[in-house]
Amino acid sequence: MTPHIRAEAGTIAETVLMPGDPLRAKWAAETFLEAPELVNDVRGMLGFTGTWRGHRVTIHGSGMGMPSLSIYANELISTYGAKTLIRIGSTGAMQPHIGLRDVILAQTASSISTPSAGIFRQLNFAPCADFGLLKAAFDAAQGRSAPVHVGGIYSSDVFYDERPDLTEMMTRHGILAVEMEAAELYNIAARHGCRALAVLTVSDHLLTHEALPASERQTSFGDMVEIALEAAFA
Repeated sequence: MTPHIRAEAGTIAETVLMPGDPLRAKWAAETFLEAPELVNDVRGMLGFTGTWRGHRVTIHGSGMGMPSLSIYANELISTYGAKTLIRIGSTGAMQPHIGLRDVILAQTASSISTPSAGIFRQLNFAPCADFGLLKAAFDAAQGRSAPVHVGGIYSSDVFYDERPDLTEMMTRHGILAVEMEAAELYNIAARHGCRALAVLTVSDHLLTHEALPASERQTSFGDMVEIALEAAFA
């Protein structure tokens, strides 16, 4: 057990899907897993373990932002032996050809700073997805209702950003979308020799200012979860 995860030994699977919202973890587990069991609820951060097509899977919330994700990812890997960690979450589109509910596979994740910055010091480490997971997710996304996009995203430290110049610069350089967790997930996975990927659904658009209501952000992201599961066990 850890300070933030009180799951018993052996109740966390080697494959973990990590939504930011614990209620999204509950919805995904109850919707996609067979016989899901609650294995953690410390501080309201829910984690469930069940099976998908015979494979054991844990779906565990990460909280919002890289510092929160860093706590859970480190504990899941170091204490519970997680080997594959896939972030499933919402993102804000930054390119005009991307629409609401589209799926984005984050090949790389740029950032201004991450919790790992103190380790890297002067090194500008380039966090990237596991290629095997990325390819499998792209293959799994073909033919689905939601269009899929592969490329670089931006992991932000802040939600209420006041840097329109930064948004314009990233858009000009082809960054697909912004979220708040993937860069540190990729850092941690690289450090521990694990596989990581972020599979994201567009919930709002920074250019058009369109947005999904909160209820749909929690429960309408089925393609994203199915792609993540298929990629994990391809």
